[in-house]
Amino acid sequence: MNLLDLLIAPAHAQAAAAPQGGGLSFLIMPIILIAIMYFLMIRPQMKRQKEHRAMLDKLSVGDEVITNGGIAGTVRGLGDSFITVEIADRVEVRLQKGAIANVLPKGTLKAA
Repeated sequence: MNLLDLLIAPAHAQAAAAPQGGGLSFLIMPIILIAIMYFLMIRPQMKRQKEHRAMLDKLSVGDEVITNGGIAGTVRGLGDSFITVEIADRVEVRLQKGAIANVLPKGTLKAA
C-alpha cells in the first residue's frame, strides 16, 4: 500500500461503454445553434437592411433627413449614390446615400 493511496482514492478501471446518443446527437446540437443564431441575429439584421434600402429608394427632393453623424438637413439634389443636403441657408453638403439614417417628418427642422 502506497502513502498516496491513503490521500487519493485509487481509480478503478471501468469498462468503456459506447455513447448512448451516437453520432447523430453531435450533429443536431450545432444545427440547432445555427438556427437559433439565424433567427436571433442574422434575420433581423437583413430585415433592417431591407427597410433602410427601401427608405433610401423613396427619398425625394425636399425631404428632411438626419445623417449617421447627426447632421439634419433638407435634400436638395439626388444622384445614384450621392445626395446633396442643405444644412443651413446656402450651405450644402454632398453625402453618400448610405449615410442617411432617417427621414424626418415634414416641418421638423422648421419647428426646431
